[in-house]
Amino acid sequence: MLKNFVLALVLVNLFAVSAFAAKADVFFTKDISPAGLMAIYEKLGREATGKVAVKLSTGEAGNNHYLDPNLIKDLVQKVNGTIVECNTAYGGSRAATAMHRQVIEDHGFNKIAKVDIMDEEGEINLPVENAKHLVNGNYVGGHFKDYDFYLILTHFKGHPMAGLGGAIKNISIGIGSAHGKAVIHSAGKDVGRVLWNTAQYPFLESMAEAAKAVSDSLDHGKRIMYISVMNHLSVDCDCVSNPAKPDMHDIGILGSLDPVALDQACVDLVYKAPDGHSLIERMESRHGIHTIEHAEAIGLGTRDYNLISID
Repeated sequence: MLKNFVLALVLVNLFAVSAFAAKADVFFTKDISPAGLMAIYEKLGREATGKVAVKLSTGEAGNNHYLDPNLIKDLVQKVNGTIVECNTAYGGSRAATAMHRQVIEDHGFNKIAKVDIMDEEGEINLPVENAKHLVNGNYVGGHFKDYDFYLILTHFKGHPMAGLGGAIKNISIGIGSAHGKAVIHSAGKDVGRVLWNTAQYPFLESMAEAAKAVSDSLDHGKRIMYISVMNHLSVDCDCVSNPAKPDMHDIGILGSLDPVALDQACVDLVYKAPDGHSLIERMESRHGIHTIEHAEAIGLGTRDYNLISID
């Protein structure tokens, strides 16, 4: 009897250790500065090597909430990164390469690094394992495989359709070609135009599937890392030309090797904020958490994390 009890106790302890070990580390600093950004990068313990792509949103013309080039300059140059983007599917000032390059110049990104519009010369298709929606694959910018490593720099914020824009959206919609964006928005049904009336859950799940395809193609996440900046927390995305003014305080910078844990941590910090009501309403009204839920369900990462302050 005693022997069985001891064995059971050992198994319980092993399970507890295993469960704890399964948590993803998410590093956090309140210091929204070039030094703070660099500190988060260093804490992640994964060196961006080879030809490095830095994926971020260059921001729609008229929007000024995108990541400030002066904030990210030191890190981008430390990794000798090329800023990468793809054209949009909704029209606007970034729907074609020439216009997009003008916005990039106006916003100052080409002053700190080389910038590559990855779908300027077409697209490639990444397989989506066990796809529910993207059965024909995930269409990304044709230059995607030109890079050895991806540093995903995300401005966390709300979004008119997705509810929130975090790391998962940045590697799905963000890396999608203009056509690929349309395919995601239409949950795999698009044949050349965006179907904006797609049911919400299939759209959100398609983003998660596209993100998983990107991670899988990069040695199942071994050649990618994620940093999210929580400032200028508008309910609107950087893709909106006239975004709502942020009505909550800046929070900080977070980083992880797990995009699911990172997005979940950002969401949780919004819920903990005393002035996060508007952004919470935006996320809930669009069921934005479902993207994170589905991403975990298909194996992109875990929502279970350790938030580690480096301040």
